[in-house]
Amino acid sequence: MTARQRGGRAAQAEERREAILRAAMDVIAERGYRGASLAAVAERVGLTQPGLLHYFPSKELLLVAVLEARDRWDTAAVPTQRRGDWRLRHLEQLVEYNASRRGLVQTFTALVGESVTGADHPAQEFFRQRYSNARAVFTEILAAEFGERLPGGLTPDQAAPLLIAVLDGLQIQWLLDPEAVDMTAAFRAFLDLLGTTEQASR
Repeated sequence: MTARQRGGRAAQAEERREAILRAAMDVIAERGYRGASLAAVAERVGLTQPGLLHYFPSKELLLVAVLEARDRWDTAAVPTQRRGDWRLRHLEQLVEYNASRRGLVQTFTALVGESVTGADHPAQEFFRQRYSNARAVFTEILAAEFGERLPGGLTPDQAAPLLIAVLDGLQIQWLLDPEAVDMTAAFRAFLDLLGTTEQASR
């Protein structure tokens, strides 16, 4: 096999993986976390289940890949060019965006809960790294918004885990009772409570 042929096959495999991820996104959106079976995803892309397992050996690994792809697409969806340009208003936009994707939020929440059950869970390293990255990014966002101290006296690195807790906690409450919890409005109220410079300028 020539280098060109190998490159062509690699490109085809990557296209197929991308198609599987998008199909899995659609199935999750339509059927939720538990309804997103490998068989349903395989049927959507014209593969057998064994054929799908060639690309993703388990449902957990497929769902982790979906979440990784979601993070990439979410970053692209926010109207900012660089991570350093992010402000809390961009997180508000992501909260609003997530409110339209219940199946994906459900998948994220279910997987992160399962990942704490043991070091051998296939999603644990993904979530450990994701939360580490989120704390670093949110520290930068809070520092850009407030400087060295928030109004209550916390430093940005002290407040970053609390911001993540608010975001994840709102998602859980919204999943359990969407009629009672308006996730976007609640996060906006939290920003008001912080007294952000963006809120103050409105």
